[in-house]
Amino acid sequence: MKRVLTALILAPLVLALVFLGPMWLITLVVAAVAMVAAWEFLALTEHRGAKPPRIAVLVAIAALFAGNYAIYVGSFQWPDGTLTLFGVLSIGLLVYCTFASPVDRALADATASIFALFYLGLTLIPLPMLREATNGPSLLAFLFLTVWAGDTVAMFAGRMFGKRKMAPNLSPNKTWAGAIGSVVGAVAVAGSLLGLSSYLAQWNSVKLSFADAPVWYWLVLAVGVNVAAQVGDLAESALKRSAGVKDSGTLLPGHGGMLDRIDALLLAAPVLWYAQIIRLRF
Repeated sequence: MKRVLTALILAPLVLALVFLGPMWLITLVVAAVAMVAAWEFLALTEHRGAKPPRIAVLVAIAALFAGNYAIYVGSFQWPDGTLTLFGVLSIGLLVYCTFASPVDRALADATASIFALFYLGLTLIPLPMLREATNGPSLLAFLFLTVWAGDTVAMFAGRMFGKRKMAPNLSPNKTWAGAIGSVVGAVAVAGSLLGLSSYLAQWNSVKLSFADAPVWYWLVLAVGVNVAAQVGDLAESALKRSAGVKDSGTLLPGHGGMLDRIDALLLAAPVLWYAQIIRLRF
């Protein structure tokens, strides 16, 4: 019940931000979410002997989002600017850990810090960028709703039909029935969005539009996004099990920590972003 109530509160707020929020606000919110999740992730690494500089990593994540925003809105032009900035910040974290961490911990601290910048910074950068793409609100609605639907259907399908475990060493509760149900749920929601989009088009509404690509593309993309989301969930489970903890935190009732809530998006968002780039350029 806590899980359901938390979702019922957060989902409308997220969708309102998607359709009504300007890019700077979306960038700010996503950066804040990334920093909270990074704090939780860095706490996990301390269970394995590392003690990364949390404040330095959070500053690097904030700088990555701020720099990406400046690059994207055109106030600072640089070829491959975001990746260049990521490289510079990674080197900065390496240098910081070289001089700030004890020698016997330098490797663990630097590795955890740079990975946190990648895992919880670079992977979420596509969210504000998708928002500013053509039909940006529609793309983010597609992303969030397919991920959420897949997660919800997987939970119920796993409880009702789940017998064969999918990856018991990583996540004992996940089953193949849940995984298949997750894909079906994501495709069903994608189809519903396409139908709603067509209906709204009759009333000259462009708030939700997927007309720039054929139906089959969005259905196939829903499968790809869902599979990426499931792998992202399993990846975070592997990290938690390696650290010997069940949840990354207790921030969200019924969901655990922020990292537990966004783990699926960490892979799903880049998949959607690069799929759109490939479609538009090739």
